[in-house]
Amino acid sequence: MTVPDGAYETLRALISSGELMPNERLVEADLAARLEVSRAVVRQALVRLGQDRMVVLTPHRGARVRMVTEAEAVEILQARAVLEGLTAGAAARRATGRELASIRRILADMDRKLAQDDLLGYSESNAALHAAIIAASRHETAARLIRGLRAQMVRFQFRTILVPGRPAQSFAEHLAIVDAIAARDPETAEDMMRRHLSHVEGTLSHTTAAKQRRAATPPGKPTHKESHV
Repeated sequence: MTVPDGAYETLRALISSGELMPNERLVEADLAARLEVSRAVVRQALVRLGQDRMVVLTPHRGARVRMVTEAEAVEILQARAVLEGLTAGAAARRATGRELASIRRILADMDRKLAQDDLLGYSESNAALHAAIIAASRHETAARLIRGLRAQMVRFQFRTILVPGRPAQSFAEHLAIVDAIAARDPETAEDMMRRHLSHVEGTLSHTTAAKQRRAATPPGKPTHKESHV
């Protein structure tokens, strides 16, 4: 891997992991020192990330991590449902015994984290499970597209798991996906993955709508749905 490619991949990973946060300013000199590369290499990487829509480049004002709106996050989940459904079906056909065992171990770790009420740990294992299923699918085009779609979903991923009742529902959905993959049932695996991400989308849409209602409601006046809480 060349130095420019390495800088690009490192910055992309820092954004995808949330270490570089949405709207955070990206100062070339600071990034160059952090990555131990030249400012020219950083500038080239930022241009590529701008083409990926992960970074916003503004003339005379520099770069910042692009902020994804709630509406765009919903659209991303809709697209992911199609693509990750495809990879779940492919994983049911192609996963090796070793890969299935690894997927089961991640699922068991999710169960432990849920029992410990470790929602952040659960969310991280959740991401690992999806990544393992995608890897087992050996569908390189879908994997590449999914990576791009997931890149700026960091600030939304943890929000949905905080909704009361959602963690247990999420685990049941993942269990159904893994069981279908282990049973070598591509159609059910694809359907279960689509349903899972559809439920995530619905949860995000619901929390976004509630947030908008709160913002539009005068202080002290409950919204219609929240009046009995």
